[in-house]
Amino acid sequence: MIETSIDDGVAEIVLNAPEKMNSLDESALAALEQAYAEVSSAAEAGEVRAVLLRGEGRGFCAGRDISHVTPADDDATAYLSEKVTPVLRTMSAVPVPTFAAVQGACLGVGLGLAVATDVVYVAEDAKIGSPFANLGATLDSGGHWLFTERLGAHRTLDLIYTAELISGTEAVQAGLFSRAIPRDELLDFTRTKATRVAGGATLAFRASKELVAQIRDRRVGLWESLDAENIAQGQLCTTADYAEGFAAFQGKRKPEFTGRG
Repeated sequence: MIETSIDDGVAEIVLNAPEKMNSLDESALAALEQAYAEVSSAAEAGEVRAVLLRGEGRGFCAGRDISHVTPADDDATAYLSEKVTPVLRTMSAVPVPTFAAVQGACLGVGLGLAVATDVVYVAEDAKIGSPFANLGATLDSGGHWLFTERLGAHRTLDLIYTAELISGTEAVQAGLFSRAIPRDELLDFTRTKATRVAGGATLAFRASKELVAQIRDRRVGLWESLDAENIAQGQLCTTADYAEGFAAFQGKRKPEFTGRG
């Protein structure tokens, strides 16, 4: 159910199980982790300069496939810690810009896939939230962090307690994700953005990705972040893309970046 293709520097990873809203079982999670590991290696080799994740059908990903789960035998901690979290870490560690096109349901593990992606574009009518109150379970896969970080504690608990879902438009207005796009335009829009970024200064994007991660994960302050920016900028000065960018600006032409040092 996990398909990968590479075209024009963009790796497109597809969740292809529309009959079950792309919900993920253990084998699918393993395949997804492998796909991202392979794409990461291709990125290090300069063959991939952006990644796009999408789901086939009406929904992006409805979360964990629980159709054959027996609660009495389920070790949810092991499943999440050993099966889900490694996938999210592998996704987050990809060294080039990553994008997701999210339509329909984006719940549970599916929401986690969005959390682990750099830039998320959502369909205006996408459905996002925490339906776990209806299962006697709690939000997982980084959902508490995402909601609390971007919505605040009160709105987070409101969504969790009520199990109400918000639309893609509401999610973007609240600051959860980047942009809301009409559903029938979403994939083309995301592909266009990913392709454009894949033709950009990949090493500069990688530096920014690392700087943002420091602020997000380590709560780096202004002056420490500024110092890290200074170092990153100095390192970029020696790259071919930096030289090309300045030459293009001074020559009043469009730059042709290779994504290499």
